[in-house]
Amino acid sequence: MSGFPTVLVIVAVVALVLVRQFRTERLAGDRKWWLLPAILAVLAVRDGAVTDPHHVTGSVVLLAVQLVVSAGIGVGWAFTTRVWTDERGDAWTKGTVATAGAWLGGVAARACVVGIGLAMGIHLGSSSLMLGFAVSLLVRSGLLMLRADRERSAYVGPIAQPAWEDRR
Repeated sequence: MSGFPTVLVIVAVVALVLVRQFRTERLAGDRKWWLLPAILAVLAVRDGAVTDPHHVTGSVVLLAVQLVVSAGIGVGWAFTTRVWTDERGDAWTKGTVATAGAWLGGVAARACVVGIGLAMGIHLGSSSLMLGFAVSLLVRSGLLMLRADRERSAYVGPIAQPAWEDRR
């Protein structure tokens, strides 16, 4: 997949992720949290246009930098998202204002990587952007599942009210 269809997929997935990230959402332990990032990664590498064929070494290095930056963005998204457990022991998440800042920082960081590449004459296509977004989603989702599992394991059940509060 290249060009316009790739851009449409990226825009659609970003919109889906943004909507889901900033609304309150219950995390199911059996949910296939890795499936969307895996599909995006397969779509990105399927056509082989992830690197610039005219600057192979430079584009591979730039792609590696982009993937490291993408992993860092995923960590930022995960740790700025609020995770809590309700009275039944279900884990819930919701993005915060800091999460929006992490999104904006991620866009700026990716733009810097692309700008560096263009200044060097290296063109990384939209497939590399999709692969980077897949890495960010995979890291974010994995860390959120780990945080949710930690919240669930720390959950001890409803807290009994002290007797003096019952008498009011």
